[in-house]
Amino acid sequence: MNVRIVPMDASHLDALARIEQECFSLPWSRSMLEEELYNDCAAFLVAEDEKGAVLGYAGLQVVLDEGYIANVVVRPGYRRRHIAQQLLDVYLRFAQAHHLAFLTLEVRPSNKAAVALYRKYGFIEEGRRRNYYQKPKEDALIMTRRFHDGTEIADT
Repeated sequence: MNVRIVPMDASHLDALARIEQECFSLPWSRSMLEEELYNDCAAFLVAEDEKGAVLGYAGLQVVLDEGYIANVVVRPGYRRRHIAQQLLDVYLRFAQAHHLAFLTLEVRPSNKAAVALYRKYGFIEEGRRRNYYQKPKEDALIMTRRFHDGTEIADT
């Protein structure tokens, strides 16, 4: 399957809001996603198939030399096709090019596939946020990929 990674724009918002509804118990709303279009500290990417159908997306917020991955989500029928990996690859290259000190994110410990993917990319567990998630209530693992000088990326 050919997948294109493109910057999020207004034409993606309805599809992204539907994906949020499909995948999360407390989804981001369309207006929350739209706000990220105007956030100078955010870079949201969309994975599309060859016909332009939205398969998933990821969001990154950067403050100084710190990167916070807000979301990585792939539609259920398209998981395990390396789409999330392609999105993460872009952010790792961005971190390298912009000399970020680290990328960090939160993930449910029960999301074994996501935890394994992040570990593959060199993210390590650095903490836990108690009762971070609701519906169902669950802690969040704080996983971080640190860069010694902002130039190295994980071998994948």
